[in-house]
Amino acid sequence: MMGAALMTSQSALAEYAYNLQEPASQVAHDVFQLHNLIMLVCLGIFVVVFGAMFYSLVKHRKSAGHQAAHFHENTTVEVIWTVIPFFILVGMAYPAAKVVIDMKDTSSPDMTVKITGYQWKWGYDYLNDGVSFYSNLSTPREQIQGKAAKGEHYLLEVDEPMVVPVGKRVRLLITANDVIHAWWVPALGAKQDAIPGFIRDSWFKADKIGTYRGQCVELCGKDHGFMPIVVEVVSEEDYKAWVAKKKGSAAVAASDGTKVFEIADLVTRGESVYQGNCAACHQADGKGLPGVFPAISGSLVATGPIAGHIDIVMNGKPGTAMAAFAGQLSDADIAAVVTYQRNAWNNKMGDLVQPAEIAAARGGAASEAAAPAAPTAPAAPAAQ
Repeated sequence: MMGAALMTSQSALAEYAYNLQEPASQVAHDVFQLHNLIMLVCLGIFVVVFGAMFYSLVKHRKSAGHQAAHFHENTTVEVIWTVIPFFILVGMAYPAAKVVIDMKDTSSPDMTVKITGYQWKWGYDYLNDGVSFYSNLSTPREQIQGKAAKGEHYLLEVDEPMVVPVGKRVRLLITANDVIHAWWVPALGAKQDAIPGFIRDSWFKADKIGTYRGQCVELCGKDHGFMPIVVEVVSEEDYKAWVAKKKGSAAVAASDGTKVFEIADLVTRGESVYQGNCAACHQADGKGLPGVFPAISGSLVATGPIAGHIDIVMNGKPGTAMAAFAGQLSDADIAAVVTYQRNAWNNKMGDLVQPAEIAAARGGAASEAAAPAAPTAPAAPAAQ
């Protein structure tokens, strides 16, 4: 039976990993070597201490005729077992301090990226290149809900990875918008807490082209496990092409703010925005999580005055998990997601919001002139 069980488990054992990820930067390599050194020291201590203990138990056991010894302190022994651990700790502290100091040295960067943690995504601002975007989990909801087979990179895949050139020293300025997060990519040797109101820095320099994955390693809330990090290291030429492409996409997105959309186009776009930014809390079916996150389907916000709906999407709700999306989404995306929420599930309001109305709301006056009158109902205090 044991043999049969072992044979059936070979596929799982083939994927079993017992060590750190293969390092892709000098810092990660130093961390890897330090880890192995410390483990060997701990193994040596284990063998010496437990070897002496078990030898004494067996050799001086009562059944072998030994009598318990009666003695007091021994100064020589006490000095020995104090001095030896002291030198062991100093020997371990020196290489550890060297690695930590190197990890904290963020001087002379080739480029700087500001990283902001949100519940539950990452925002990236390339300060040297003028590129900004948000990175969301892209694992399909069907996989998360167990309705489909898990993919190769389940919960470790994003819609917009961080892209950096190989061989460049990248300084990271890390903060958070809501709660404490932690940005961690083990293969690059970079790990730093993201704390609201503070800027912490770190750095890495990838030695080889490839895709490296990490996660938020702080318990940042209900969907903590759905906040992955993906870093794509590319050649200098590919990086320049990526920057040009991102700037072109930003220009197209900016032009969307002046367009007048049909309701069908807004609903289609809004569904995509909703799945990437709202579904984690309010669920894909809009029913929320009772007692935790309010439903949008049938809510007084989504079926009430459009101005109130726009306001809560843009500015959030203080004291709740409802974030403000005015700084995260474009005018067109906010118009689309509000339109989608007002026409999805049981809402069926038949009205729409144009990007121009969002632009007006940013200026402090949301206009409803372009939309049919909605049923008058008080705006709900719940989020969205």
